[in-house]
Amino acid sequence: MRIEITTTDEILVKRYIIFPLILSAYERDLQIINGSGLFKTPDVYGEIIEAGQKIVTEEIHSIKKAFKTRGIKVYEEIRTTEGIRAEYLCRGYHGNMMLSWSLIKAEAVVMMRKYLGMDISRFEKITAPEQFRNKY
Repeated sequence: MRIEITTTDEILVKRYIIFPLILSAYERDLQIINGSGLFKTPDVYGEIIEAGQKIVTEEIHSIKKAFKTRGIKVYEEIRTTEGIRAEYLCRGYHGNMMLSWSLIKAEAVVMMRKYLGMDISRFEKITAPEQFRNKY
């Protein structure tokens, strides 16, 4: 019996695409905070962002480990004006995923809040059926 691409596999691929973008956003924000001269205590805000960066970096390592265990390889990412398209191989099956920029932004903002220690409960889609709810 062959196991096809599962929802968990798709979530891993989506996070593999989004998490590096979150790291880039954190880095950009950190540079702005440290270089703007507008903050009296930039170190305090910088430490919060650095803690978020550390967690996201650990998540990326976990995703790569899960890729190895689950037989997943993203072999192409294409950025377009509409979003990012990923081509991947998962246990012998070819898959593709198109993430629109609006979806990427929405998910990244929620994840960024989560990894900065903020409450994200207001973003949970309680009315959506279980299989359509985002698991952050």
